[in-house]
Amino acid sequence: MRHLVSAALLAAASVGVADAAPAAGQSSVQLGPRPFFLVDEMSEGSLKQELQACARRTRVYRPSAFSIGHRGAPMQFPEHTRESYVAAARMGAGVLECDVAFTKDKELVCRHAQNDLHTTTDILATPLATKCTQPFVPASFDAGGNLLTPASAECRTSDITLAEFKTLRGKMDASNSRARTVQEYLGGTASWRTDLYSGPTSGTLMTHAESIELFESLGVQMTPELKSPVVPMPFDGFSQEDYARKLIDEYKLAGVPPQRVWPQSFDLGDVLYWVRNEPSYGRQAVYLDDANTPADLPTAAELAQYKADGIRIVAPPTFALLSVDAAGQIVPSQYARDAKAAGLDIITWTLERSGILADGNNGFYYQTFDSAIRREGDVFLALDVMARQIGILGVFADWPATVTFYANCVGLK
Repeated sequence: MRHLVSAALLAAASVGVADAAPAAGQSSVQLGPRPFFLVDEMSEGSLKQELQACARRTRVYRPSAFSIGHRGAPMQFPEHTRESYVAAARMGAGVLECDVAFTKDKELVCRHAQNDLHTTTDILATPLATKCTQPFVPASFDAGGNLLTPASAECRTSDITLAEFKTLRGKMDASNSRARTVQEYLGGTASWRTDLYSGPTSGTLMTHAESIELFESLGVQMTPELKSPVVPMPFDGFSQEDYARKLIDEYKLAGVPPQRVWPQSFDLGDVLYWVRNEPSYGRQAVYLDDANTPADLPTAAELAQYKADGIRIVAPPTFALLSVDAAGQIVPSQYARDAKAAGLDIITWTLERSGILADGNNGFYYQTFDSAIRREGDVFLALDVMARQIGILGVFADWPATVTFYANCVGLK
């Protein structure tokens, strides 16, 4: 996406870092201190010197389509809320994501999963809790206080109507497995996140159509992800194809050009539906890879088949693209080389989602190159290999300022 940033976004990119919130046709990039903290925390080397020099000389940072707001800016703001999206745009994300689920009355809304309302909203603390697929069940303990069964609940967007959905407030995606009460269950936020922006007057939930209107006003491109339903399809006569078509129809209705939309799905059928039935939007359709380990990744032959089927862009998790060589340096993985050899463009997910890095054991996203990550700022080492050695189009991030800063420093649009 780095070379496809819209003309409107480029025209708006000259606003200084101290300006007010974005308005229609205007972008204000406010990176804050984190990218500079990360540069200072880097291991010594040429990349650190390059980024330090950039930090000293650059006073105005521009939005970049290389920087993709993953659910907005959910390191600190409740995901898929208006506040989270605006924060991501302020940090220069040139593309914003609405994960798309549907309500009981088959309206499209922004949620990471159809069945996450119990951890991402306040539904359990409202009268709508009675409509949940599984209302709250408290944890149970033995006489010694040892956990026997964890607290649980399941609340789906398809349990409630759009009007009911709009009465909820977003919160940090978290829960407390040892909760005895609803209020305890709604806690559990990771220590490296915050609940400061999850109050009763914030956490504004959005429909898909509202996200389009907001993203247009912010001057950003859009990457909606069609989420896999947890209910049997068709749902009350609403088929998977109806669902995929309705997502595109809402962009058509809003008059958004296909060049500004990057529809995504983990379901190959959804992506092929767009490629074959909505070719103008399908040209930028993104096939998300759900691999959990390197062994789950597609082979070179499978990647070549994606291309033959008309898919142009794949989006694997970050670990899929990186490896460590004999000298302990981060290098492109075999998957990355195979994808590029197949003629596929690449987007990746997700940066700034793993908490503290210096303590090691950084989990899913770092599993193939964790041994090369020793300091917080070493995230830039991974980013640099993906950008300049692999040539990816963009990076989803939970705190887009980090990617925006890097993109500005190395000249990515």
